[in-house]
Amino acid sequence: MSESAPRPTLEAVAARAGVSRATVSRVVNGSDGVREPLAERVRRAVDELGYVPNQAARSLVTRRHDAVAVIVAEPETRVFADPFFARQLRGISKELTAHDNQLVLLLTEDRDDHARVARYLAGGHVDGALVFSLHVDDPLPGLIRSAGLPTVFGGRPHWNGGEDGVRHVDTDNRGGAREAVRHLLGLGRRRIAHITGALDQTSAVDRLDGFRDVMADPDPALVEEGDFTAASGERAMRALLARRPDLDAVFAGNDLMAAGALRALRDQGRRVPDDVAVVGFDDMLPIAEQTEPPLTTVRQDIEGMGRLMARLLLRDLDRGTAPAESDGAGPSGVVLPVTLVRRDSA
Repeated sequence: MSESAPRPTLEAVAARAGVSRATVSRVVNGSDGVREPLAERVRRAVDELGYVPNQAARSLVTRRHDAVAVIVAEPETRVFADPFFARQLRGISKELTAHDNQLVLLLTEDRDDHARVARYLAGGHVDGALVFSLHVDDPLPGLIRSAGLPTVFGGRPHWNGGEDGVRHVDTDNRGGAREAVRHLLGLGRRRIAHITGALDQTSAVDRLDGFRDVMADPDPALVEEGDFTAASGERAMRALLARRPDLDAVFAGNDLMAAGALRALRDQGRRVPDDVAVVGFDDMLPIAEQTEPPLTTVRQDIEGMGRLMARLLLRDLDRGTAPAESDGAGPSGVVLPVTLVRRDSA
C-alpha cells in the first residue's frame, strides 16, 4: 500500500515560482501589491503543483470564510415544493459560485430553529447573510443584528416601512398588481376579485394595495386571503364564487394560487377566459405555460433578484461595510421592474 503524496506547501510554490513565501501568500489571498508578472508566475506554480490553500489559515489572514448563510423563513416542505424558492436559490448560488463563495442553506420552521440559526450566525462560521420570505412577527432580523453580520434581505422589510437603511432587493409588487388589474379592466371586466398571498408578508400586502389602487373602494366580498400555495388558491376561489357567483375576473397573488383558482373554476363549470378571466403573478415557468389555459401573469425576475442580493452582499463584504454603516455604500433598497405577460387566461 503506497502512502499518498504530501500536500504542496506555500514554500514549495515559492521555490517553483522563484519568489518569497510572503509573495505567494499575498497572491493566494488576493492581496494587492504584487506586480503582475510575479503574480502570474505564482499562479502558474500553484496550477503545476496542485496547491490548495488551507482554508483555516487563509481565514486568519483575510478574516473571511468565503461562506454566506442563505436563510429562508419557511419550513422545508414549502421551500422544496415551491419553484419560486428554487429560482431564487439558483440565482444566489450562481453569483456566490462565480466569486468562489459557499452557500450555507438555513431553514426556519419554529422557535427552536430560530435559536439554532442565531447560535450558528453568532459562531462566526459565515461572512454575511441573505434572508428572504420573512413574516411580520419573525425574530430573525433582530437575531441577525445581534450577530453583527452584513445582511441583504429579499423583499421590502416590514419594519419602519423599509426606509431605515436596511439593505434589500424587492420587486415592484404594487406596480405589477396595478398593471394586472388595469389589464382586466381593459378587457371589460368589472367584478374583479383578488386572492391575496399571506398578509403577514410585505409582497402580499403590496399586491393587495396595488389592487385597491385601481379598484377604488373594492367590495370586501371580492377579496380572499390565500398563502401563496395552489391549495389555498383553490380554496379561496371556491369561497369567492360562493359569495359572488357573478364575478368575471380574478387577480391571484402568485401563479401557484392562480393555478389552484383555475382548478376550482373548471370544477364549477366556469370557462376561462369567457366567463372568468384570470391573471397571476411571477411568470413561473413551466407552471404559467402548462395551466389550462396558459396563464396571463406579471413577470418578475426571480433568479435575477437572487443574483442581485448576493452581489450587493459581496460588495459590502469587499468594502468591509458593517450593517450599521451601509448608508454610504450604495442604495439600501433596489426595486426591480415587472412586465405583464399575456397568454390565454385573460
